[in-house]
Order: sequence, then C-alpha cells, then structure tokens
Amino acid sequence: MIVSSNPTWNKHVDTENRVQSVQSNARLKERRYAVRRLLLGVCLCSVTGSLQAQRPVQGVDPAVARQMHEAVSVAQRGDEQRSLVLVDQLLKEHPSFVPALKLQGMLLEDTGHGPEASVAYEKALTLSPNDAELLLKVGIAKLVSGDAAKAASLLQRRLRTVPRDEEGLYYLAQAYHLNGNDELALKAIREAATVSPASASVTQKYGELLCSSGDTDEAMRWLLKAQRLDPTLERINFDLAVASYNRMDLEKAVSYSAHEAELRPNDLGDLTLLASAEVKLARWQDAEAILRRVVAERKDDAAAHVELGHCELELKNYTAAVDVLQRALQLDPTQVLAHFLLSRAYSGLGNVAEAQHEAALHKEMMQHIAFTLPKAEARRESTLADQARQMLRENHEDEARRLFEATAKGPLVGPGSSWMSVGATYLSMGDAEHATHCLNRALEIDPMTRSAHLYLGILSLQQGDLSRAEKEFEAELALEANNSLALGELGEVRYRQGRWADAVGLIVKSKTTTPSLLYMLCDSYFRLGETQRGDLTAESLAAYGRGEPQVVQALAGLLNRNGQTELAERLGVRAQQP
Repeated sequence: MIVSSNPTWNKHVDTENRVQSVQSNARLKERRYAVRRLLLGVCLCSVTGSLQAQRPVQGVDPAVARQMHEAVSVAQRGDEQRSLVLVDQLLKEHPSFVPALKLQGMLLEDTGHGPEASVAYEKALTLSPNDAELLLKVGIAKLVSGDAAKAASLLQRRLRTVPRDEEGLYYLAQAYHLNGNDELALKAIREAATVSPASASVTQKYGELLCSSGDTDEAMRWLLKAQRLDPTLERINFDLAVASYNRMDLEKAVSYSAHEAELRPNDLGDLTLLASAEVKLARWQDAEAILRRVVAERKDDAAAHVELGHCELELKNYTAAVDVLQRALQLDPTQVLAHFLLSRAYSGLGNVAEAQHEAALHKEMMQHIAFTLPKAEARRESTLADQARQMLRENHEDEARRLFEATAKGPLVGPGSSWMSVGATYLSMGDAEHATHCLNRALEIDPMTRSAHLYLGILSLQQGDLSRAEKEFEAELALEANNSLALGELGEVRYRQGRWADAVGLIVKSKTTTPSLLYMLCDSYFRLGETQRGDLTAESLAAYGRGEPQVVQALAGLLNRNGQTELAERLGVRAQQP
C-alpha cells in the first residue's frame, strides 16, 4: 500500500482539507440555505408584523415603513428582483435602516449575489451589533469564506444572546474544527446534540468530528444513529466509509463508498477513498479503473498519480507505471514513495541502473522525513500565532501570554511555557529586544522550559554570535536530546565553523527538509569528498526547494563548482517542469 501506514484517512491520499472539509463545506452550504430561508421568514414577519396589524412601527418614519412594507409584500409574492429595486431605493434615502439592509442581504442571497449579500449583512451588523440573526448570518458567511476565527467570534456572541442555540452551536463546532481545535468543536457539537437529540444533521456532524479527532468507534455509533434518523442525509455514506476505513474495516469502507458513488458518481473525494480501500485489499484492477477517472479530472493531483502508478506496477504494466510515477514527481518532487515504486518498475523493465538510483534516492529522502503535526493541529497553532501577533502589535503582551496559557497542553508544558511562546512570537515578528526579554523570563521562572534555549540560539545565530548560539542549542539538547530543530540549528553552527563531518551528523539526525540546511548538508558532503551522497542530497534539495528560484540558483552554482554540471543541468530542467 502506498499511503501512510497510519490508518487515519485524513492523513492519506486525500487529506482532511481536500476531503472532509470539502464535504463539510458542501453540507455547510446546504444547511446555510435552510437557515437563510428561515431567517427570511423571521425578517419578513418582524418587519411587517406591526404594519399588517395596522399599528405604527416604533421609531420608524411612517413613510419609510410604507416603503418597507411594499418591498416586503413584493418579495412575499415572489418578485424578488422588483423587491430588490424597491429596497435599494429605500436605502439610498435611509442607508442606516437595519431592516432594509437585512432584507437587501436576503434578497441578494436569494438571487445568487453572495458577496454583495455579505456586505449588506456586515453593514447591518455594524449598526446593530447585538442582532442575533445577523450574528448568525455573518458568522456563517465568514465560515464559508474560510475565516473560521472570525466566524467563531461572531457565533460565540450569538450564543451569548441566544444560549444553547442549535444553529449557533452547529456552526461554532465547525469553526472550531477548521481552526484545528477539535476539543472545543466536540464540546460545542455535543451541546447541540443535547439540545436537539433528534436532529440528524447535528448527529452526523458529531460523528464526523469524532472521526476527525480519532475516536472512530464512537464516531461510527453516532453516524449510524444519524443514518437511522434520516437515511437520505447528504454524504452520510461517505462519512461511514471514512469511519470504516479508519477502523480498518475495509470491506465496509468499500461498501459505503460504492453506495455513495452510486448516488454521486462524480464525487472525486469518495472515489479516491474507494480506490484507497481497494488498494489496501490488493484489488489492483478495480482501484486502477477508479484512479484513472480521478486523475483524468485532477490532473495536478500528485498523490492520486502515485496510487495509480502503484496499481500499474502491481498489474505489471511497468512502462505505464514509470510514466505515471514520473508525472507524479513532476507535479510534486517530494512524493518520496514514488521513488521506491519507480525503482520496482525499472527493475521490472530490466533497467538496473535506474532502479538502483531510484532506490538510493528513496533511502536518502526517507532520512529527511520527520514527525509533523497533524493538519488540524498545525491549523490550530497557526491560528494561535496569528492571534498572538495581533495582540503584540497592539501592545497587549499579557493578553497574548494568557492566550498561550489557556491553550497550552501536553506533558512538556511548564510554568515558563507561555513566556517562551510569547518570546517566540516576538522573534517571528523581528522584535529581538522583546523576544530576548520574554525567553530569558521563561528560563528565570523555570530553567527547564522547553524551546526557550532553542529560540535564544536562533536569535544569536541571526545576530552572528556563533559561540552564544552553540551554547543555547546545546542547552536545549541537554533538555531534549532529539529536538530536531535544535539539532538542525546546531548543524548550521558546525557548518559555519567549518566542521563538515559534525555538520553532516547533526543535520542528518535532524531529519530536516529545510532547503537552507539541505544546502549545507550537500556542500558538507562535497567538502568531505562524499560525492555520491552529495549528489543524492542535491536531488532532495531540488525537490524540497522547488518553487524557490534562489534555492535552485544556489544549488546549480554548488554543483557546477564541484564538477557536477550534468546533474546541475538535469535538476535545473526538472525544476522548470510544470
């Protein structure tokens, strides 16, 4: 099987962002439109109720009320375009009339003008910041547009106004999830499920989020419950297929995916999942047919090309396997497994030299694969960093530190950790003075604070103080001997000191894919006379530095200086391929 040995689907060929979030957004939009229809009715009733009862509208000029009543009446009769003209005319004279702005937003949304609708809603919310309907509408709009942090803030305000609101909790859960905070997402959707235990869509979302957090057995229970509540739920079979795949129940994963494919034959996310399950079951012919369809639509999907190449290899279509795998590497040179499969394909064709080269390159690149945060966790950390930077720009250092204190978790978190995080954030902003103060404060509070020495070392390295940097990195490694960042940074110190063998040992041990460190590793190999290792590292550097012209240029110069002109030319051509 060519995908990760970890059985969690969102770390597979189709990542969580490309599958689960796409599915969530599709479901999000479907539910959003239902909410829009509900809110439209609420708005029409709230705006027209007094008028229809022949009562004066409190605080509204009678002439304005009559204009609004006419616009609403026309909308109720189904003439949305005419209603929109009337409400536009009203807003030209009274641009701050919130009911008209709300109606304008709903009419624009009805007629397919989503961005313009969002502008109307946001203007209305500015004028009426505690309007529960507007908080929901703008929160959903922000969520769909990808601004999950802002969506969460608006939906939290909604819930302060309307506690235990199912819609607010549903969308807040999604916002937390897209921000990478599955713990808060599960808390919100669990409360929504308590409020509306018979809601199939809430139950389904709970199962989806449980699956994303890794609790697949519980996820399966909730998803099956959702299916019982409403067998016609959008993409319920896909959710069940994901949960089954993550539990390694591959036959059920195939069954659910196949059923989803019958309902939505052009759903590429489902087809990719189906193919991945078929590959795990070694049903190469079935998987190959599905993947052909996928890559025909997703011509730039490198991972799908790798899976297809694997199928062709197992079917002994060696030439086809080589062609597809080479295309995968053109699309993404960091598809490490493609080199291993290419080695096998070349062996099948009897091309021994090419097979040996690809095997060696696969081994070399595998040395640079270290642990990386799951995508959800990486999103969460990125969001926290963005929030902290904004706080620090506004001189709210204590608030930033409290943010890190409230969100920090894990066995390595200590009393100085929040100071360290603020110091690291200052460092990312180029503020050396405040970074130094906070990092030193972290060590004063707790000399065992992880990463404080690391960031002090990085700062010293930036300032050209190799001696100080060396001491800081060594201090960090004394606390955590396998800290990959500290190993790589100390490797750079050794490189700058001209200690080539030491630099090689440290950079290799760091398992880095950072182009600058790979350049130092490559140069160190050449200086040590290890030309073959230098060549292989150069190929790794070309892959991980792709898209950075300065990296390609520096690598070409390094290879030419060391007499590797043919390799330089070949890697230069590869870097220019689409």
